[in-house]
Amino acid sequence: MPFTLATWNINSIRLREALVKRLLTEEAPDILCLQECKSPVEKMPLETFRGLGYGHIVARGQKGYNGVAMLSKLPLEDAGEMDFARLGHARHVAARLENRVTIHNFYVPAGGDVPDRDVNEKFGQKLDYVSEMRDWFRDTRPEKSILVGDLNIAPREDDVWSHKQLLKVVSHTPVEVEHLGAAQAAGGWVDVTRADIPEGKLYSWWSYRARDWDAADKGRRLDHVWASPDIASAAHSSRILRAVRGWDKPSDHAPVFASFDL
Repeated sequence: MPFTLATWNINSIRLREALVKRLLTEEAPDILCLQECKSPVEKMPLETFRGLGYGHIVARGQKGYNGVAMLSKLPLEDAGEMDFARLGHARHVAARLENRVTIHNFYVPAGGDVPDRDVNEKFGQKLDYVSEMRDWFRDTRPEKSILVGDLNIAPREDDVWSHKQLLKVVSHTPVEVEHLGAAQAAGGWVDVTRADIPEGKLYSWWSYRARDWDAADKGRRLDHVWASPDIASAAHSSRILRAVRGWDKPSDHAPVFASFDL
């Protein structure tokens, strides 16, 4: 059962409905996982996506914040959600394909601006969230599973435009990288994107603050596709659609794609 999936922090599914339609039309992934939908499920423009052939939808929503959704051409069974760090946020949803592969769609907290949990509650929440992901993966080791989403951490030195300059910037601090690495190791997860593209600078996010994001190219790889070790060898054809960051009124994230032959 070959399929292609994409993950994309859309930064408001209602505001960027036209961009989602464009991606579904031009790229036609079998499954699109969205984060930061910023809408209750009942107000998401789901009928638009159903009209494009994405008739199977699993989502969790929240007014104005967070929110995760999966749009699929393939039948999906809702597999629940987890509320890590007990934040009460719509940051995770899982769905199961007919071949029993489970897809987890995550939106990890960004963590605010100051990398110190003593003065920044949001940073502490982020670390706690990832720690609880680690514990869950350790206690229920994933099998036949794919994890995607905006994990809000760029783990490798070549996942950011300047390792040295970002060591004290939230998303690339050593403590965040350590926490994400522990979560990945606890589940035996394979970083599919880096398995396919092992070398070189690679980004999926560019700040809105840059006057010319493309020329400055101060990016970070915050969006990830992982696979459990039993199916990781079935993954291939990873790519990041950088050009999407340049679409009209874009999200600050670009979609990340991977294909699986399962």
